[in-house]
This record gives sequence, structure tokens and C-alpha cells, in this order.
Amino acid sequence: MCIRDRYQRRVRDKTKKNNMVRGPQHKARPAQPVRLYTKAVLLGYQRNRHRQHPNVTLMKIEGVHTKDDAKFYLGKRVAYIYKAKNAKPRTSKRSFEGKLGGVTRFRVIWGRIARTHGNVGGVRARFRTNIPPKAFGAQCRVMLYPSRI
Repeated sequence: MCIRDRYQRRVRDKTKKNNMVRGPQHKARPAQPVRLYTKAVLLGYQRNRHRQHPNVTLMKIEGVHTKDDAKFYLGKRVAYIYKAKNAKPRTSKRSFEGKLGGVTRFRVIWGRIARTHGNVGGVRARFRTNIPPKAFGAQCRVMLYPSRI
């Protein structure tokens, strides 16, 4: 090893020592996205042979296969998110004209899981406004709040 190489090593070691930070070194990990909802599918209105009741929507929640599993979701909030043709302000108060967050084409219909339906984990939900029939077969989100635990 020649003298020049030794000198370069010494200089390199000194710069490493000066740049060292005290305390534990944590590498920044890419944040894993956390999903705070469960997926569900809108099946249709509650119905019988002669009529249907559009104020009650039947749903199937992902991963729920028994009536006891479905009881965990009673009272949880449901969001049906869809994309409309025209953009509107994000706030519920139309007088702001979008000053609190711009405009968007996405809309949400909120509801709540009312009770179970059947023996294989179906549930009944009531929404603030009735779900349109074009939504049958579409996905919605079952939020994991409010918690009853």
C-alpha cells in the first residue's frame, strides 16, 4: 500500500467520524398503508315476492361467513363512494363554493349496519338516502368505527 492510499484512508475515516450521528440509527421505512375499513358488496334491497323495501339494503362483508361474525359489525358506519358527472364543492355547505378544499366529482352516501340477515354473514344497512339500483354489485366501505369493544 502506498503512502497516498494511506493518506486517503485517513481522510475518509475522519470525514465519516464527523458525519456520525449519536443515538440509534433508524432507516426510513416506506410506510405501509393502513386500511381502516372492510370491503363489502351491495346486494340489493330487502324484498319479498311482491314488493321490495328500498330503505333497507342487503350487503355481504368480505371475510364474514357466519351470523356470529356479522354481529361484530352491528352499528358500524358504511360509506358508498361513487363518481358523479359534475363536480361540487367538497363541503356540505354549498355557500362556501369550495373554499374549504376545492371541488370533486366523488360523492358519498353514509349509512349504518342495522342487523344481520340470514345465516351466512349477510347484513342489513340503512342509508341516509336510499341506495340507487345502479349501485347493486358495487363495493362499499364498512368503517371500523364506532367501536363497541
